[in-house]
Amino acid sequence: MSLAYKIRRLREGKNYTQEYMSERLNISQNTYSKIETGGIKLTVDRLQQIAEILEVPIDDILVDHNNQS
Repeated sequence: MSLAYKIRRLREGKNYTQEYMSERLNISQNTYSKIETGGIKLTVDRLQQIAEILEVPIDDILVDHNNQS
């Protein structure tokens, strides 16, 4: 599962809109949309901000829990 897809699923699980996320991150909605489609590579700092907004540990975004051996 891609990082972008996981972020989208976590956002949707919280019933947050892309607009809400973009406002919290202080970026445009269009830029946020590119995060969820994989069009932008995330910095560690940006990834940490997203995890904080979604109220999840950063590992929940980075680690693919479904494919662990």
